[in-house]
Amino acid sequence: MHNKNSDAPLKQIPAGVWVLGFVSMLMDISSELVHSLLPMFMVMTLGTSAFVVGLIEGLAESTALIVKIFSGALSDYLGKRKGLTVFGYALGALTKPLFAIAPTAGIVLTARLLDRVGKGVRGAPRDALVADMTPPHIRGAAFGLRQSLDTVGAFLGPLLAAGLMLLWANDFRAVFWVAVIPGLASVALLAFGLREPAHLQTDKRTNPIRRENLRRLSIPYWWVVGVGAVFTLARFSEAFLVLRAQQGGVPIALVPLVMVAMNLVYSLSAYPFGKLSDRMSHRSLLALGLALLIAADLVLATNDHWGVVLAGVALWGVHLGITQGLLATMVADTAPADLRGTAYGFFNLVSGIAMLLASVIAGLLWDRLGASVTFYAGAGFCVIALVALACHPAVQLARSQP
Repeated sequence: MHNKNSDAPLKQIPAGVWVLGFVSMLMDISSELVHSLLPMFMVMTLGTSAFVVGLIEGLAESTALIVKIFSGALSDYLGKRKGLTVFGYALGALTKPLFAIAPTAGIVLTARLLDRVGKGVRGAPRDALVADMTPPHIRGAAFGLRQSLDTVGAFLGPLLAAGLMLLWANDFRAVFWVAVIPGLASVALLAFGLREPAHLQTDKRTNPIRRENLRRLSIPYWWVVGVGAVFTLARFSEAFLVLRAQQGGVPIALVPLVMVAMNLVYSLSAYPFGKLSDRMSHRSLLALGLALLIAADLVLATNDHWGVVLAGVALWGVHLGITQGLLATMVADTAPADLRGTAYGFFNLVSGIAMLLASVIAGLLWDRLGASVTFYAGAGFCVIALVALACHPAVQLARSQP
């Protein structure tokens, strides 16, 4: 009896959310084939420093998050979200050959920026689509499911990367070419497999970024935005997890397995914690996520033995499983339905600036003071975020309209 009950949200999740999940999964296989090898490719083949890796990663990730504000607002204005989502995935798929032919760090940066612009264009409309399609009482489960499927791609990608690197004697560029295939498959599935819900189209169009519209974004919403930013400061680019594993003498072809481990844990934890967030205090769950990130940072700071790195990376994965879908659900719950795309956009803009700052600081600390200091600094930011969570007067994050 209990088992049947626990499956109920999964059966109620709309087909469109599953399609978006599988689209995310295919694109993530494509992206992670590249990203799990890129920090090493840049350091070893192109001869860049950890600071440049941090800068490129930070710029790329923050570009994605900044672009989301415009695509989210545009999807609210048009009342249509699918077209923008398709365009974003297509742009991501078409950048993959650039990595394979990149002769310099400059070309890698260009490819990363274009790839992340694609991610930025699709992110907010896609999250808003999930919120549009799903009834509020299972929204946490729906975001958890999409995140979980997305993350299946994020561990299959590095797994494939490790296998191909072993097979092709560490030929980075050949592996990057393979990434084109799942990228194009994800675009095709989205274009032909998803019907957009009809109720979004409205007659009266207003600019979502107009002042009177922005005033409708509540204090609880902006609090979620602030918490999301401090979280991002505490969690710099995952490129540094790859570099940490490489420091410990893990063979190059096997380094992507670090990302496999992290994303496997992330994938397994995202849906159960998403479902839990429908029934439990969001602030308690966020605090738990932060506590795990502190533990991950402290473990990774101790030394670079592969067993220690793996333990730290696993804790990092559980933290992501708890927090990423939860923050997306909290944005949906605190923003008006017709401003959801814009709400995700602002949330991601602020997180994007924090990600750029965090990755640049992490790269500088790494080059000047070593890896341990980088992870201790991450733990320090987590403590600040925990204090912010504790000090904030209890804002009841009420469920907004479906």
